[in-house]
Amino acid sequence: MTQFHNHIKHHEKRVFIKRTMNSTSEVFVGTRHALSSILVSRNRAASFVPLTALRPLLLGVLVLLIGLAPAAHAADTVNRVCPTDEITTRTEDFTGTGIILTQFDSADLWVYEVGRDRRYPLPDTNACMNHCRLSPDFRWISYFNDQTNAYNRMTLLGTQRSLITEYASDVEWWSDDTYLIWTPARSAYLRPVDGVAREYLSGPGVVAIQPGGRYALLLEQNGDDFQRSLINLEVPRERLLLGEDRSYFNAHQWSPDGDWLAYVEPVAVPAGIATEAADTSAEIYAIQPGDNEPEPWTQLTDEYGAIRINGIAVGDLAWSPDGRQIAFWVTPITGADPLTDTGEAMLHVLDVRTQAVTAYCGYTTEQSTPNPPHLVWSPDGRYIAFGGELQQGDQSVYALLALETESGVYTDLSEGIFPMFGAPNVIVWGLPPE
Repeated sequence: MTQFHNHIKHHEKRVFIKRTMNSTSEVFVGTRHALSSILVSRNRAASFVPLTALRPLLLGVLVLLIGLAPAAHAADTVNRVCPTDEITTRTEDFTGTGIILTQFDSADLWVYEVGRDRRYPLPDTNACMNHCRLSPDFRWISYFNDQTNAYNRMTLLGTQRSLITEYASDVEWWSDDTYLIWTPARSAYLRPVDGVAREYLSGPGVVAIQPGGRYALLLEQNGDDFQRSLINLEVPRERLLLGEDRSYFNAHQWSPDGDWLAYVEPVAVPAGIATEAADTSAEIYAIQPGDNEPEPWTQLTDEYGAIRINGIAVGDLAWSPDGRQIAFWVTPITGADPLTDTGEAMLHVLDVRTQAVTAYCGYTTEQSTPNPPHLVWSPDGRYIAFGGELQQGDQSVYALLALETESGVYTDLSEGIFPMFGAPNVIVWGLPPE
């Protein structure tokens, strides 16, 4: 943790000052050249240039210096939130509510009632991760029932269980009242929650469909590699190439409202900070359906050098419920192999409106390959929960942790979370049935 902290501290002010000074210098240089041109023209023409002729130029320069230059680089730095009490034991002052589903053994799903600090197993359930999907209203999950070999749905307290389909590889929520069902052959169709009519959407290679929409992320082979494109499912020829699909540099996720597709892109480390060992880094980009060019949302390589964002799981960019923030892990790459030559991963949050990034340095983890802990937001957007490893003397324990994003304090909610599928993960954080 100390190494990553020092790395952030070393760059934090230096990068911002350097860039701001460079931008200011460029403005002054441009102004000097413009003024020189006017004065040269005046001398050559032997004519008088009134002061009023310079006012528009000077006013423009003033606006750039006061307004635009700082705003353009406000997102270039990483804000560090490092409270004195980095990880605290839960007290009565903890105000989180709702229901977290996770596992405290290898057999069942467990309910953790956040407000009551109470946990218990759900009968007739089994371990799940990617096959448990939270509904948009936070009150239902779709899940795979091992006993019946079918997809069901239930509330987060395990009540009101019902069959969805007996033939599927996954069931997502396209909207509040519509399922997005993937068949074992990886075709996808929409079906009303209370109906049977089907609308088929996808073709070969489609991997992520827009919530409530008709756009999707398409994966295609390109020689020995794969590439990603944004495709209009209603007009398949309408597609926009997004770049290479490379393991550990290819996380993606649609925003809850479907307005944005955020994705991780492998980028070259600039020559000034590249090393022979690590020359590839990662950044978050985003595209809106119908746009012609993605937007870069992070500039973390300038801050840290070569990094990884998340792990091999492609769906782990964690959007906040209101679609204004994305939570993710940043792992420094320290050598030639981005899987094993890594530092400690730290949780970061991106504000998608301003592109400002916050690093929460109260917790770091060395367990980032194949994946760092899965992140889930509380329904009110105040907390981020995950399963983490804590050191207690000579022993380590797995605990259910919750980060309060405003204060940066991590709270140990409950210990003994079970590392199913190789990691102690939180599945969903939702609400009780109405």
